[in-house]
Amino acid sequence: MIFDFSEHIDWELLSPHTAFEEKVIRFLKDWFSSTKTVPVQTSGSTGKPKILEIEKKRMLHSAKITCDYLDLKNGDSALLCLPVEYISGKMMIVRSIERKLKLHLVNPTSTPLEDFNTEINFCAMSPLQVANSLNKIHLIKNLIIGGAQISESLKKKVEKNNVPVANRIFETYGMSETLSHIALKQIFPNAEPYFTILDGVEISKNERGCLTISAPKLNAEILKTNDLVELKNKKQFRFLGRFDNVINSAGLKIYPEELENVVKEQVSNEVIFIGVQNEMFGEKLVMIIEGTESPELKNHLSLLNYPTKNHRPKEIIFMENLPRTPNGKVDRMALKKRWAQASKFAPNISNPEKDSPHPQS
Repeated sequence: MIFDFSEHIDWELLSPHTAFEEKVIRFLKDWFSSTKTVPVQTSGSTGKPKILEIEKKRMLHSAKITCDYLDLKNGDSALLCLPVEYISGKMMIVRSIERKLKLHLVNPTSTPLEDFNTEINFCAMSPLQVANSLNKIHLIKNLIIGGAQISESLKKKVEKNNVPVANRIFETYGMSETLSHIALKQIFPNAEPYFTILDGVEISKNERGCLTISAPKLNAEILKTNDLVELKNKKQFRFLGRFDNVINSAGLKIYPEELENVVKEQVSNEVIFIGVQNEMFGEKLVMIIEGTESPELKNHLSLLNYPTKNHRPKEIIFMENLPRTPNGKVDRMALKKRWAQASKFAPNISNPEKDSPHPQS
């Protein structure tokens, strides 16, 4: 199904063929109704999922600053392949309405481009969808990737995939409360180290080192995040990790997200680092890998270069399926709860380095 928002659409004549198309049409009817807000479900990645009532005018502003940043024009094409229950899917529709785009619908599976062969000006996807669509992403001129961090191994696969240099691929930073992303970081053709904020957004860092966001046209409140960042200037920042994920091992503060990026340069499996209470270290650094142990995987792990000796995990566990939130993100809190049970039967690799409670550079 295709919605051409540059033309009049007669809603009474629309006939959905799938449950996804029905959900999209239901949202569109809500959008064009007389109500000033629409309900948006949060992902639950940083707490219990909840329903937010979001003003339509704020969503339109978010859509405008994204379309302006990407230089999208009336009549351009877009592809919706994300669940419309969440802000990511809803905002793809609103961007199409704001910029009068031709919106193609594809069921939001892990392989959305499997049967799709049309060139598109704009699309948003999750990292998993991109990983499963590498042979087709050349069709998308402007691709934004969100919902989870993009692994270094996926970035390398994108670079080797003969994507035209005229195409652009971005990593996003945002949340439901900011109506999708408030910053973008290009990963192709230029690999940028910092996120750049969109127009109308101001950022700062609080006493904990966490990002604070002021975007009055998106959210009336100043948002205090738990995201540890490095500020380059007033417009750019680098994400270090979540404050509540920081592991304090032998007096060394470890950002698990940064370590996970190191591992994913060699390993394609999902990898998560957690801290487990330990008398000697305070928190023992544990690496959990989704999948089964194999000689090839052990070899890749042996080639890893950690920042210091004390960044090496004290234990490595393989788990067939990591717990995830409804929109596919790894649920770190649930993972910690399952760790004790999993460690009893999952195969593990002991750290080849002798344990030392003192951090070394």
